[in-house]
Amino acid sequence: MAANVPQTLLDELVRSGRLAKADADAVAADAAKEQKDFGALLVERELMSDADLATFKSELYRIPLVDLTQTDLDPKALQEVSEDVAGFYRVVPFALSDGVLKVGILDPEDFSALEALKFIAADKGLKLEKYAISYRDFGAALKNFKSLKGEVGKALESIIEEAAAGAKKEPELKLDEITAESPVTKVVSSVLDHAIDSRASDIHVEPFDEYIRVRFRVDGELQGVLNLPKNLQSAVATRIKIMANLKIDETRVPQDGRFSIMQGKTKFDFRVSTFPTKAGEKVVMRILDPLSSRIDLQALGVVRQSDERLSGAMEKPFGIILITGPTGSGKSTTIAGMLKRMNTEDVNIVTLEDPIEYYIEGVNQSQTHEEIGYTFANGLRSILRQDPDIIMVGEIRDRETASLAVQAALTGHIVLSTLHTNDALGVIPRLLDMAVEKYLLPPVLNLAVAQRLLRRLCPTCKVEVQANAAETKIIADALREIAPQYRGSYDPSGPFRIFKPNTENPCKECGGKAYKGRIAIFEMLQMTDELERIILGALSEAAMRDEAQRQGMMTMFQDGILKVLDGICSIGELMEVAQAEDPDATPAAKA
Repeated sequence: MAANVPQTLLDELVRSGRLAKADADAVAADAAKEQKDFGALLVERELMSDADLATFKSELYRIPLVDLTQTDLDPKALQEVSEDVAGFYRVVPFALSDGVLKVGILDPEDFSALEALKFIAADKGLKLEKYAISYRDFGAALKNFKSLKGEVGKALESIIEEAAAGAKKEPELKLDEITAESPVTKVVSSVLDHAIDSRASDIHVEPFDEYIRVRFRVDGELQGVLNLPKNLQSAVATRIKIMANLKIDETRVPQDGRFSIMQGKTKFDFRVSTFPTKAGEKVVMRILDPLSSRIDLQALGVVRQSDERLSGAMEKPFGIILITGPTGSGKSTTIAGMLKRMNTEDVNIVTLEDPIEYYIEGVNQSQTHEEIGYTFANGLRSILRQDPDIIMVGEIRDRETASLAVQAALTGHIVLSTLHTNDALGVIPRLLDMAVEKYLLPPVLNLAVAQRLLRRLCPTCKVEVQANAAETKIIADALREIAPQYRGSYDPSGPFRIFKPNTENPCKECGGKAYKGRIAIFEMLQMTDELERIILGALSEAAMRDEAQRQGMMTMFQDGILKVLDGICSIGELMEVAQAEDPDATPAAKA
């Protein structure tokens, strides 16, 4: 039998009934002929799931199973095995402590890999612990290994060598060492580059008592990347603060800043926030999209009714358009897309932002500074003397700003802003809470928009399935509440073909995550004569909800259902993000 076909694994799969003899022989023959991995072919041909195969190996070879997606790769462990060795023998060193090197292995029957690991461990005076891992975990971990090993590992080696030679244990004490080509600078640079390559939106550098944890937020999900030695804490934080032009000697209060780096020919902007904790300063860096000029509302998810209503509101000569949702729901990106569409030669657009997240050519953008009294309210007064046609205010967060925004809309301006409410219906009572007079709302409020973000299924490896009975009922109930002109060819009577994430065998295009990017779901409430009567009369949520249904407002949940049927996202993701708290609520009331 060829070396790439583990005989014991094959025999036990057949003996246990997990695999038919004919299938096992066919896969083994193809693996030997094509020089492919036996287990990988099993997973590829869907004869066994990746997770089940890893579990079976763990039981067969009596070694623990580890989920590397839930494990922070230890840079000290990465230093012990070279990148070439890890790729050739298909192993991943993921932890090193108390003289024990923990290694994930794809094929525990690969004796050459076991001998190589034993030699490496013995040569370094380490004990070896072997773990079973899945193919998905190996692919994702190897990508991290390749990105981090070369630079972070070498930088840490330099720091260790300096410490051994009697250098200070905390290199952050010397400013010139941090601003030059120091190991700490290389560590930070490697983390930034890896975050960009991973399509991360945020980088979290979190100090704890024994180590520093680095995590990335990718497609809305936080994931551990690596742990750094504790003695680098101040040096790493200081390096980032220098880049962001913050006060390096001030560690007691939060600070905010910004910096840019070039990766290839692309400029990436980072918004930096420091926060004092018990264990030291935590740093969060938001990676701002350098391709703001490519932001397109339809690509963001503004389609069908949402596109119709938003376009109509933007074409009006004056009035307010408010985008609502929790922090991180994509409000700023939507407004950037609106500004890009509205930005023509014959209009003057002025913005007030805190901070400026997207630079848009041709738009006059201004950063507020509350510490010197330049607030949204004060800036809005100044904007009105700049002869604007369109005004964007980053957020309406107090009575004064709300009042000035309403006055600006009444005097012939289009005003765009954001508000924190749970849904579109919540905009009206929120404005009233900010002391906006009832009679002023109908003439100025053009559109109230609420949104959430869903992870996009990877278009390369997503799996098409038939909706089960429960899913069919959810989809059918939602479609019945959507006006026929918006649901298109989708028939509420079913059946429905939908897509799900390929969690067992995701592809390299999505980095083994089964998702790639995010898309927004929307609901948009228009001002109508009937809504005006409700606002000026006995305002109630029930009356507003009835009016929303009467005017055919598509809820976020319904918009999401259409995107599920379009194959953009999964119904599981939609239920998790936009499901109503009341399980008995109808789809019309969800979100």
